[in-house]
Amino acid sequence: MAHVVLAVVAEHNGGLAGIATTIMEKLGELFGGPGAGIANALDSIFPFLPSEVILPLAGVSAGQGHMTLASAIFWTTLGSIVGSQIMYYIGMMLGQERMRALAAKIPFVNPEEIDRTEAWFAKHGVKAVFFGRMVPVFRSLISIPAGIERIPVAKFIVFTGLGSLIWNTIFVVAGYKLGQNWQLVEQYAGILTKVVVGVVVLAMVYFVVTRVRRRQPATSRGRHSRR
Repeated sequence: MAHVVLAVVAEHNGGLAGIATTIMEKLGELFGGPGAGIANALDSIFPFLPSEVILPLAGVSAGQGHMTLASAIFWTTLGSIVGSQIMYYIGMMLGQERMRALAAKIPFVNPEEIDRTEAWFAKHGVKAVFFGRMVPVFRSLISIPAGIERIPVAKFIVFTGLGSLIWNTIFVVAGYKLGQNWQLVEQYAGILTKVVVGVVVLAMVYFVVTRVRRRQPATSRGRHSRR
């Protein structure tokens, strides 16, 4: 019954939400609880797959008796850990030297800023992993710098699991309670995602503008001295 409900939902959703819905429906139909875990692992690897869709649908599936609520939370959290671990090892393989080489090619970024960022993450990396798992967009990306900075694997798994457990429980329970009205969760979560993206865009604009302004006086002084 649950996979029928999810299939109907999939037919009425387009874009990324539709893709996430279809993935969740197919995997849930084939594997049950572990399928929800696989779907959420994919969300941890590919940021464009919204957990705000996958997790409530796991709750809907639990509400329809396809799995228990505890099972939905367990498997989605395990999926988060597994997917994040893959991204962690990608970051580890990338390494600090390659990251420095890539960052050096980015306009307006200098080595001192990279050093400060690394120092900050070395000091607060565990907190960043924990809270980052509860922030849209960043929840899928935070594992890469954790791997680059080689946060101890055990700590990474523990704090990834704790942050994911909180995030997953909220959305799975919401889907479980709302049933076929789970789209309300996606709507409100979508607003939060837009706010986060908006803040990031503003921060990037501020960063670029301040760097340009710092370079302009130096350029003007150089021209003046040549005169």
